[in-house]
Amino acid sequence: MKIDRVLSMLGIAAKSGSVASGEFSTEKAVKEGKAYLVLVASDASDNTVKMFRNMTDFYRVPMYVYADKETLGHFIGKEFRASLAVTNEGLAHAIEEKLKQAITTE
Repeated sequence: MKIDRVLSMLGIAAKSGSVASGEFSTEKAVKEGKAYLVLVASDASDNTVKMFRNMTDFYRVPMYVYADKETLGHFIGKEFRASLAVTNEGLAHAIEEKLKQAITTE
């Protein structure tokens, strides 16, 4: 299994306190303008994906559907997480770059 750079960078972001996770915290971060990147689990409900897609479009925050709930939670040291927001601008941009690479190499 290859090392997933996106997930390892998420772990770094979480350790530095730059991740808001869970639907309520993610939504709050987006609406307060603190989110620079939103990730939604691939196994999140269609309603959850749609809600975050609409919200991130409105607030102009990049959003990606990536990994499953268990994996997202595991890499940020929590239980299952359907959504999370990266609140550090530099880290968010770095993670987004890795996401784009991961998506094009799949």
